[in-house]
Amino acid sequence: MADTLPPLSLYIHTPWCVRKCPYCDFNSHEPGTHGFTPRDLPEAAYLDALLQDLDSDLGLAAGREIKTIFIGGGTPSLLSPAFYERLLKEVQIRLPFSKEIEITLEANPGTTEQERFIGYRKAGINRLSLGIQSFQPDQLHALGRIHSGDEAIAAVTQAREAGFANINIDLMHGLPNQTPQLAMDDIAQALALAPEHLSWYQLTLEPNTAFHSHPPVLPEEEALWDIQDKGHQLLEQAGFKRYEISAYASAGHQSRHNLNYWQFGDYLGIGAGAHGKLSRIDSNGEWHIERRWKTRQPDAYLKRVEDLRGFIAGKQLIKTDGLPLEFAMNALRLTDGVSLETWRANTGQASAMLLTRLQSAEKKGLLMQMPEKLRASPQGLLFLNELLALISDD
Repeated sequence: MADTLPPLSLYIHTPWCVRKCPYCDFNSHEPGTHGFTPRDLPEAAYLDALLQDLDSDLGLAAGREIKTIFIGGGTPSLLSPAFYERLLKEVQIRLPFSKEIEITLEANPGTTEQERFIGYRKAGINRLSLGIQSFQPDQLHALGRIHSGDEAIAAVTQAREAGFANINIDLMHGLPNQTPQLAMDDIAQALALAPEHLSWYQLTLEPNTAFHSHPPVLPEEEALWDIQDKGHQLLEQAGFKRYEISAYASAGHQSRHNLNYWQFGDYLGIGAGAHGKLSRIDSNGEWHIERRWKTRQPDAYLKRVEDLRGFIAGKQLIKTDGLPLEFAMNALRLTDGVSLETWRANTGQASAMLLTRLQSAEKKGLLMQMPEKLRASPQGLLFLNELLALISDD
């Protein structure tokens, strides 16, 4: 049965940050908020909890191979190389790793140093995602970042010297008081560091963030369009292909973990607030696809070690009639789209179910008319929410 199910990834969440950024809506917590200090994070207790969390989910993996691992946060680079060395060894004891496994760690400049990078690489991590966001002091200050532009540059250099050959740089645009030229300067500086992958996304004011409560002054819409157009051209001229709405990669360096999300693959999620999506096929050949999420607060998560309820905070089966929208919300982010065979392989449903939900979007020119493929048109990528609404309504 395992061979007929979607590819399987593992997401591991680290919930702590030195300081909560005002734009961040992820499950991240300043250590002092929950009785810890940055120098005294409960590494041993959290590692034990993660492994117990994984053990409780092993039945869902059904002996399937792990294709990718992504360690996100929060700020995973607050935890030591020794933590990740033991964690990854223990995970591999429980689940087989693909020979070509991609293991990504998110790291923030200002929480890293040369020895840590060397240790992370030795632990088996082979891809870094550096949350730089900007190299400009005014923008970094506005975003509440704890590093400087020089520290960001140094972090990339140190990672290279530690042996990392696959590095992503996170950059944001549409920042407070950012001009198109400042945005292009950020891209130029990032390109000068020769990353293999660049995530370039616009700042949005998400609910339950400081920026949502007290919005900063952001560039006018005309400037935002100018930034997007010029930035896209600059990245493509440098040899980076845009393969997802906010992701650019040099040849062969697309994020395989994120591709699995966007192609509606499966993933286990362990750690405080982690989410997972798992498929199973019953004895009648019927598919059941379930989303699961874990206890969010770090202290509550740690207490679940002794709790018979386990780490699950909630779970929900995806109804069959909801699959077209669930699939499209992911797949349509990819600029090349996905084949209908991916739909069939990762949902267990016939193509007709999906195709009937796409007719209105096709008529409005938001979908490309391509046989055996689901792909947004250039207009559809610009107005993805409208496109998804049409799929939802059909």
